[in-house]
Amino acid sequence: MKSTLLSLLLLLPLSIQAQDKTPTTLRGILLEQLRTTHNQKDWYVPVTVAVEGITPEQANWTDGKGNHSVGQLTYHLLFWDRRALEQFNGQKAEKFSGNNDETFSNFDAKQWSDTVRQLDEVMAEWEKAVEAADDAKLAKNASMIAHVGAHNAYHIGQIVFVRKEQGSWDPAKGVK
Repeated sequence: MKSTLLSLLLLLPLSIQAQDKTPTTLRGILLEQLRTTHNQKDWYVPVTVAVEGITPEQANWTDGKGNHSVGQLTYHLLFWDRRALEQFNGQKAEKFSGNNDETFSNFDAKQWSDTVRQLDEVMAEWEKAVEAADDAKLAKNASMIAHVGAHNAYHIGQIVFVRKEQGSWDPAKGVK
């Protein structure tokens, strides 16, 4: 009886670990951050859910108090995610004045669907790049990649908030 109980107790951690899907590697953690801000629901909604069903007019709407629109926030994410990915891939980034306001103000409602599509593509490219990178490259860039995920999550929260103010958010999508 004691040996059976001891055997079960020794196997319990292996059983729990097999059921736990928490990433345990740097690559796994970074991918989890990127995916949960891209298209995997987790503690918060991903950007694909946050912008789903928005019309160009809704994307352009502001509260009149100087806060950004959903479109401006989405364009801002596209700008910085693309720029960081170019840096990660060793590519030369487009010239930038350094004025962060431009990364919001260059949004054009006429190109809303294209902005959403491009952001989805860049986020998918990020995931592929992290999957393919060697361990040394991941370690060297881990902080930047983690900041990309945190930056995405921050602005996704703003997008949901703007949609709530506007009355275009469906709480059934994950945020009441």
